[in-house]
Amino acid sequence: MAFMNLEVMQTSLAEAGLDGWLFYDHHHRDPIAGRILGLDEKAHVTRRWYYLVPAAGEPRKLVHRIEQGRLDALPGSKAVYSSWQELHAGLANLLRDQEKIAMQYSPNNDIMYVSMVDAGTVEFLRGLGKQIVSSADLVSQFEAVLSEEQMASHAVAQRAIDSVVAEAWKEVGRRLRPPASTGRAGAVSEFELAVWLREAMRREGLVWENGPDVSVNANTSDSHYEATAESAAPIREGDFLLIDIWGRVDRPRSLWYDITWTGVVGREPSAREQQVFETVRNARDAAIALVETAFREGRAICGFEADDAARAVIRAAGLGEYFTHRTGHNIALELHGSGAHLDNLETHDERRILPLTCFSVEPGIYLPEFGVRSEINMLTEPGKAWVTGKLQRELVRI
Repeated sequence: MAFMNLEVMQTSLAEAGLDGWLFYDHHHRDPIAGRILGLDEKAHVTRRWYYLVPAAGEPRKLVHRIEQGRLDALPGSKAVYSSWQELHAGLANLLRDQEKIAMQYSPNNDIMYVSMVDAGTVEFLRGLGKQIVSSADLVSQFEAVLSEEQMASHAVAQRAIDSVVAEAWKEVGRRLRPPASTGRAGAVSEFELAVWLREAMRREGLVWENGPDVSVNANTSDSHYEATAESAAPIREGDFLLIDIWGRVDRPRSLWYDITWTGVVGREPSAREQQVFETVRNARDAAIALVETAFREGRAICGFEADDAARAVIRAAGLGEYFTHRTGHNIALELHGSGAHLDNLETHDERRILPLTCFSVEPGIYLPEFGVRSEINMLTEPGKAWVTGKLQRELVRI
């Protein structure tokens, strides 16, 4: 079943001053196209197909003869090709009245998340006299904007994961300090706690990709650390501990919830740990406040602006070199979605943070001996933006 809303899409193209949006795929190289058009992600696609949504008029298809039914679920007229000569002629005819065309392309690969079209295709179309522009803002609108049902599914995942994480801190204490009557020495590893978290999420009806990530001490400075049964470090009294966890309700088109918390085991934080945590917390809150204010005032805000707000706090504390990733990512059908990211480091993300979207805010400082990240999720709607789960205000004490 296709999810594409042709009328809304054509209105958006006209408002953007575009003649059309050209979708193109081969061997599922553009999953964005498949999701926006509502195509079967498991369909056998061995030949190139093209689908043009013009700003006005009927959509057009160009498909290979041996896979000519591939786009039949979509509206529009159909042309077929077999030879490369027919393909070239077919593209020229498909785009006969088009000049300024959006594609999953990014100049200089600046927004690589939407850069799906190969250089050769862009070169050929430019050779036909076409102006190819980025579909990045359109992708945000048609992939990242959420339904009421998706937003509700996020709330279900949020309540479940917040509860699981709160219990996980207690579980560490239970495993490290068993009752004397048992005669057992306390022990738990990073990997064993990750397994406990998976089992807890599974009981809550959630699914996830990999992870969750559990790390201690220097391992917390690896922002994509993942312990294995063989490599996991033990969690001991006196350790600094980080839990990064994400999941979604086990049903189609549900929305992810993704958070990170940190704490200390069997002691109070050191002055350095407290300073770093407070800096990260304040950076997170600066980005949150900027987004909340922009939506309350009805002012457009781009992803890079929120990143700047968080990064300024960390730089002012003299720790800028230790903040090595973007401030946040879009969250949609994919954990790292195709909407605006909070980023002015890895990319200069000028895409607007749209109403009815979800994203993380997760600044971090990664020193050689330990790292702190504080991650929350936000949702937006016209006139309002808000944090969806619990906000960590202090380092957890176990």
